[in-house]
Amino acid sequence: MPSWHYLIKLFKVMQEIPDFSENSIEQILTILEKEKEISCRLPGNGVLHIEKDLPYLVIYRRQDEDKGTRRLVTSESSYMIIGNKDFNGYQDLLIHLSGNISSKLESYLLFEIYSADNDSSMFKIKGPAQKLPSTLETLKEEFLKINTAFSGLYLDCEIMDTPHRQPEGMEPLMSIEQAKNCGAVLVGLEIPPVFRTEDNRLYPVFFRSFKDYVIKAIHRSFFDFIRVQTSAGVASFNALGRKYLKQIVFDIDKQLVDIEKSYQFLWLVSPANIHEIKQEFFKSNYDRVIDYHYRLLPVDPDVLKRRLYNLKIEDIDDPAMSYLFREKREELDMQITMLSERGSRNFLYDSIRLYKGVEKPLCEEARKILNEVPEEDEENQQDLLDARAFSSMARKEFDYYREQDENFKCRVHIRKDVNVMMVSQGELYIPQDYKMNRVEAEALIQHEVGTHVLTYYNGSKQPLSQLSIGLADYDPLQEGLAVMSEFMVDGLTPNRLRILAGRVLAGEAVMEGGNFQEIFRLLKMEYGFSAERAFNITSRIMQGGGFMKDIIYLKGLVLLKDYLKDGGEYEPLLAGKYGINHTEIIRELTDRKVLKPMQIKPRYLHSDQMFEKLKLIRQGLGLSQMVRK
Repeated sequence: MPSWHYLIKLFKVMQEIPDFSENSIEQILTILEKEKEISCRLPGNGVLHIEKDLPYLVIYRRQDEDKGTRRLVTSESSYMIIGNKDFNGYQDLLIHLSGNISSKLESYLLFEIYSADNDSSMFKIKGPAQKLPSTLETLKEEFLKINTAFSGLYLDCEIMDTPHRQPEGMEPLMSIEQAKNCGAVLVGLEIPPVFRTEDNRLYPVFFRSFKDYVIKAIHRSFFDFIRVQTSAGVASFNALGRKYLKQIVFDIDKQLVDIEKSYQFLWLVSPANIHEIKQEFFKSNYDRVIDYHYRLLPVDPDVLKRRLYNLKIEDIDDPAMSYLFREKREELDMQITMLSERGSRNFLYDSIRLYKGVEKPLCEEARKILNEVPEEDEENQQDLLDARAFSSMARKEFDYYREQDENFKCRVHIRKDVNVMMVSQGELYIPQDYKMNRVEAEALIQHEVGTHVLTYYNGSKQPLSQLSIGLADYDPLQEGLAVMSEFMVDGLTPNRLRILAGRVLAGEAVMEGGNFQEIFRLLKMEYGFSAERAFNITSRIMQGGGFMKDIIYLKGLVLLKDYLKDGGEYEPLLAGKYGINHTEIIRELTDRKVLKPMQIKPRYLHSDQMFEKLKLIRQGLGLSQMVRK
């Protein structure tokens, strides 16, 4: 007789149960006891997937001409697909599973999902209304909201207190008496198949959204069941998604990252001849602008797009991951298009779309800053640091991170062919002729290293590689955090805040058709910028043909300030590179244990100074009041 240790190893290799013998069922229960999850094939093309310590099982019976319904189940962390062979064996397995899990968690919910007739417009919840009143009512309330979420839907929902909870004409999963004896509760959910045509073809875009809505509604009711009826320790309904993602998720995540890493977007849209542009512009008394020269593309945009749309994101049933990946694919598509349009008017149009343009309230905020915050004279030029001195400061910060994690590493590049300090793929690039005073340097350390390098590294320690490169539209929050870090270390100077405001108004001017000379004069003559600063703002906004990225610094600061004012947490925002609109998904994935806590923390986090400044923000501190006095 083989040992259970041997059987566990055999199970992991084969991942298939050939029959429902007593030995096979005992094997499944033993695996479930010893492992964090169980996933195997069952007779008749059935499937069982269970993550440990969840008191429910979502069930679907294979049907012909039933497109889409099975996919409402397979994204669950605990589900069974009943195959077309040995139904009695499935019943026996369900009784044993229910008895085993309910003995530990007090109750076990068997939740069967199936489709109604094609002409149905009713969700039917079939279950013990007296025994599970709040659970079934929660589900009904969520389904009744669906017509608000989707225009053109007119669906209803009813709770049916009936012992017949299975699809019409089919055997029950078990009798009510058997369910009582093994600690199970049976609930059936009949779903109107509005997501497909009468000839069984999916409406793919609508189905994706419908599926995600239905899954969230079900999870809210499951959480109510867990909270009221069981002893399972589940913190929130967000935690009910899969903890262990399917391999396809990691494969597509890696491929998206590989595509993005095959080109350095910021590097390729910035001019290689910026010093010559500046020299000629100043030499001609701010009149002549020579052509921007860009680096040769190391990739073929057509080939990249083919790779991008060969990714089968539609096969991912996890709602959170499907949403993130589709967002990212669209963003990469736009970036790749822009690479082939550098120097053209189309580059500007795509840039406006990528960075969401400049809205009137942000422009008003920018003008308010420029009116309220005067240009600061820089009389004290004795304590200037050059690029090498700044590089030395950055390396000291790296040492601080290595004390938290010995694996931390980052390289610094001092380059003549960059016009602005930046972090690209976790490495720091410094212009060779860069000079700054010590206050600016300390602020920039937290901006570039304490935010951009740090979130790259923290993201690289997550199971999803995109959190190091950046989820779609991560830039505003990332730059908002970077500027906020300057404020937290008392290094946000008047001139720095004015520059961020000037970038927004330069972006507005580009969108209104302004050329290089006109935008430069606007900044210098109307808003009082020095010639040097006006050139830097203008040259950045005009690269590529009109690059709107610079508007996101002030936009991100406003978004972050509002988020913190509303009580949002600061620390989780540093766990990787993501957008302010992703905070709920990141919280969900963290609750599901898909994501890990942050690996390293910036020097200023949780300092007394930060605590006081955060308090001021939550009390309504204005942007103009955030500058260093």
